[in-house]
Amino acid sequence: MRRTALLPRADWQAKVEALGLVWHTAADAPYWNESAYYSFALAEIDEIERATGDLYQLFLEAGDYIVSRRLFDRFGIPPWCWPLIERTWREEPPALNYGRFDLGYDGSGPPKLFEFNCDTPTSLLEAAVVQWAWKEERFPSNDQFTSLHDKLVAKWRDIAPYLPSRRVHFGHIRDSAGEDAVTTAYLMDTAHAAGLDGQSILMTDIGWDGRRFRDLSDAPISTLYKLYPWEWLVHEPFGQHIAQDQGATFWIEPIWKMIWSNKAILAVLWDMFPRHPNLLWASCEKPASDSYVSKPLLAREGANVTVVRAGERIAERHGRYDGALVYQGLFDLPNFDNQRPVIGSWVVDGAPAGLGVREDGLITGNLSRFVPHIIV
Repeated sequence: MRRTALLPRADWQAKVEALGLVWHTAADAPYWNESAYYSFALAEIDEIERATGDLYQLFLEAGDYIVSRRLFDRFGIPPWCWPLIERTWREEPPALNYGRFDLGYDGSGPPKLFEFNCDTPTSLLEAAVVQWAWKEERFPSNDQFTSLHDKLVAKWRDIAPYLPSRRVHFGHIRDSAGEDAVTTAYLMDTAHAAGLDGQSILMTDIGWDGRRFRDLSDAPISTLYKLYPWEWLVHEPFGQHIAQDQGATFWIEPIWKMIWSNKAILAVLWDMFPRHPNLLWASCEKPASDSYVSKPLLAREGANVTVVRAGERIAERHGRYDGALVYQGLFDLPNFDNQRPVIGSWVVDGAPAGLGVREDGLITGNLSRFVPHIIV
């Protein structure tokens, strides 16, 4: 695993925009950063791929454990959601079932899980399409660990016969950066490639007629892909209509994803599989040593994360999230000239599907840079 400096393509902005990545610059600095690249040996890719598959199996076992024992209060999930989670976990309605494991990895030891972004993961277009196009232009003889696009299209094709209709609504919020709109548009493209019809809709434009959800043209919403967190939706008055919907709308991703995307599952995993090579110790009660990371159970983009080493607070990021915390063992990220990479390892329905690298300081946030990779 190495980081190598490289001159960016002179027209890189136009090239990534042509692929749909209009959100390529943030805070006057490139978010898509091709002034460097990461190279991995094939053995390292094999190790990351193997760890990704193993972690998915751990999450399956943890999901069964949580649902069978109804441990939802440990996750702060409203009681009215419990029957919906139990039903969707048991019945497995159509879903992409995709997500991104954020891993610490330095090439000298097993990858370690930081968290699983599986409800509303972003950096999707960059990992699936943009870095591959960069690789084909700059390093055509090298390979890259990514089958994400093909697996997403195949999964849409797999679930299409089980959807109520060929039309899928794609919901998101209007974000100033445009990141959510870009990600949603890309997912809609993958659905189109699988033969489905997609229609974009803002979450605020979804209506309720007393029996089911409808769009602005009063058409029923039978399948809804939403780039909007379940933990936000179920705590809003409008979200409680989901329980009254009686399953008329298929939600992608399904509501059981609340237990996998909640960081309380890190403590459950450690209780179930202590000293597993791909896990860091984790607890919702107190740190197990004087070197740890604390983060809210429900938080996003590195907000409200604190890093402590040997009892000294060495990094923190403020934000709008509060509530219960999870404490996790500290992993020393590799340091490449003050750039510390986090591996985003993607999975689609249990199958490893590629990786993306984001780099920053000790805490990875929404402005952390995405850097492409190759296999050498």
